Amino acid sequence: MKREAWLVIGICGLGALYHLATAPPSAIDRAPGVLAPDPPEQREARDTRPIAMGDFQLTPRAEFRAAARLLSRTSYSDEGADLSPIDFALGWGRMSDSAVLEGLSFSNGARFFNYRWSNQPPIPPPEIVVSVANVHIIPADAGVERDLGRMRAGQVIEIEGLLVDAKRSDGWFWNTSLTREDDGKGACELMLVQSVRVIDAGP
Repeated sequence: MKREAWLVIGICGLGALYHLATAPPSAIDRAPGVLAPDPPEQREARDTRPIAMGDFQLTPRAEFRAAARLLSRTSYSDEGADLSPIDFALGWGRMSDSAVLEGLSFSNGARFFNYRWSNQPPIPPPEIVVSVANVHIIPADAGVERDLGRMRAGQVIEIEGLLVDAKRSDGWFWNTSLTREDDGKGACELMLVQSVRVIDAGP
């Protein structure tokens, strides 16, 4: 009997959200092989002074850097889009290997990154959980936002900045996850991206 399974990585409690169906740059096909072997680097934020950004105040929680395969990118026009207009789903370890990814299907919406398999998962589900992150992206400036707009699924990118908690002047808030071991509601990283670059553009 055919068995289908779903796992979900993160939603950060935004209430009613609506996905903006914009056309991202086309994805890149990659040959089998691990493209990004190492997990993200994270350490406690050394400077926790609040950062003002428009109507929001950001509280740094951790310094964060990842060299990872971009699995998907999704634009939004929801309540949080004034702060974070796009999500990046990132994978590393065996979740950067096309041989593994071909055994999964992905979908995005309502700030969820979903992955699905039929019959048997290509790698153990606990390994999937700790090898992916759905990152709510806050561009630090117009230059970073422009660079983010050029990123294509399938590329290996280096992304660096701060994991933050955000609070709006009316009391609305959005907090970051600080671990890669969670899934489901509240498992997303909310990241102030200070630099991003492509380190392997693929064919």
